Amino acid sequence: MAGRKVVATNRKARHDYEIIDTFECGIVLRGSEVKSLRDAQVQLKDAYGDIREGEIWLERAHIAPYGFAAGGGHEPERSRKLLLHRREIDRLTGKVNEVGLTLVPLQIYFKEGKAKVELALVKGRRAYDKRQKIRERMERREMERAKRRGR
Repeated sequence: MAGRKVVATNRKARHDYEIIDTFECGIVLRGSEVKSLRDAQVQLKDAYGDIREGEIWLERAHIAPYGFAAGGGHEPERSRKLLLHRREIDRLTGKVNEVGLTLVPLQIYFKEGKAKVELALVKGRRAYDKRQKIRERMERREMERAKRRGR
């Protein structure tokens, strides 16, 4: 099972936030959650990372209950622990507390059979920054179209 199979992407995060740094984290899951992830039954729309007692937790990520799980499965929006090295956690804690940055998950994927989360250290964008980014993207598209027509 080589490669990287993307299960869920938080597309809104790239629009709403300026991404400063990204980290690959492991995630602690229950069996029924892994089954739901393999079926791509996950939503990252309102999810964020929280630092509590020296640990990083994924909050408000919705993993749908697995239909065939014994005993009802799991709670869909429970807090899930993310696995990072201590020095990475300490560095993130400092930046989040000092500068006022936020942790947001960008993707959940399987890498070599293990579920991983791409966690980003982000800074919120203001409305005029979002409009500026959209304008730049449209200008870039127009230039590409003009280049293709000119050939």
